[in-house]
Amino acid sequence: MLTINPEKVRQVITEARVFDGKEAVSDPDSGSNPSDDGGADILEDLPDDATFEELAEYIRSLDEDEQIELVALAWVGRGTYGAAEWNDAMAEARRAHNKRTVEYLTSLPKLGDYLEEGLAVVEESDEDEEGEEEQEE
Repeated sequence: MLTINPEKVRQVITEARVFDGKEAVSDPDSGSNPSDDGGADILEDLPDDATFEELAEYIRSLDEDEQIELVALAWVGRGTYGAAEWNDAMAEARRAHNKRTVEYLTSLPKLGDYLEEGLAVVEESDEDEEGEEEQEE
């Protein structure tokens, strides 16, 4: 059962997608107007770009249990665990938790997609369980 606020997960998804969209600098001497170059510079991972830091700080601001759930959600989203294995995913994420959660999560190339898929799977599973409990009453 999911305990992290889904809106917090969605915030990480949004920031992760911005981070994932960054690419290597292709025009290091760019001085042109963004409208002249089609705005391509906005996708470049420049040294003064705060995208990574914003994502990292948001994840660091989450408490330990929320960080553990993010890792478990990413694992469910990428298919390492299924919805029925949520407790196993949480147990392994708790066992593996350390001070490098930000580094681990940001190293996943499709973090936003994994979290979105994991959130959908777990929320659907939670809804199914609630529906079954109501039918039993």
